[in-house]
Amino acid sequence: MGIKSVATANAPQAIGPYSQAVIANGLIYTSGQIGLTTEGLIVGPDIEKQTHQVLKNLSAVLEEAGSSLANVIKTTIYLSNMNDFKTVNEIYAEYFGSHKPARSTVAVRTLPLDVKIEIDCIAMPDPMLSSHTLA
Repeated sequence: MGIKSVATANAPQAIGPYSQAVIANGLIYTSGQIGLTTEGLIVGPDIEKQTHQVLKNLSAVLEEAGSSLANVIKTTIYLSNMNDFKTVNEIYAEYFGSHKPARSTVAVRTLPLDVKIEIDCIAMPDPMLSSHTLA
């Protein structure tokens, strides 16, 4: 039982010494995704654009790991301003639909590169999508 790193060019590269995700004991653990493009640029200052980009990045990492948002067990959302909670919920619901994973939302003082939102998750692999040998 080992740990397998996941990396995709369809999401921004890690901005530190960590993997975009790891697969361990049959589960996928993503690193926090922020509103960066694949070129490493922040999509814009507003919470709407950042939230959409974060969820697109998370989807890309999960796809590379052989999963999708439909297989997410738990998410953690980090917000630099809890006044953005309602807006984030509306956008989050667009991506998750009727699937409602467990979730925590935490207000934080600052986030990397001064973005407004970061999301990480834990997911199960989708046997129809999985190209990785699970540890």
